[in-house]
Amino acid sequence: MTLYALLLFIHLAGVVVWVGGMFFAYVCLRPTAAEALEPPLRLRLWQGVFRRFFVWVWIAVIGILLSGFAMLGHMGFAAAPKHLHAMAGGGLVMAAIFVYVFAAPYQALSRAVAAQDWAAGSAALARIRRAVHANLWLGILVIVIATVGRALT
Repeated sequence: MTLYALLLFIHLAGVVVWVGGMFFAYVCLRPTAAEALEPPLRLRLWQGVFRRFFVWVWIAVIGILLSGFAMLGHMGFAAAPKHLHAMAGGGLVMAAIFVYVFAAPYQALSRAVAAQDWAAGSAALARIRRAVHANLWLGILVIVIATVGRALT
């Protein structure tokens, strides 16, 4: 196995975990939880889901960024096609959105659940939902750029 193949595997595995996880959470889990659970249970569910999922997202984000920039560095940043620079830029924006979600609304959700402040928890969850929605669409756009970008430039 070449170093490039290993880096590409790490990169793609991270994307599958992160973007796939956001898709599942937003498209499948969110509407079902909203239909089936009252706010106290729904907020506890989400806090637990995020507590577990965010461990994997941290691993994925670090792996994606390190492997992506290692592959770009290997080919030479100046020599890299424009679509790879666009992919890297999109990935950095996605990482920034995740750090925001983790540092602000997720922490607020955790505090609200611990205090049984369901109104504050609902507000925090709504902020997370909006950020995940944006990040999911950005992730899909980055995948499009990565896979068909060469044909678009």
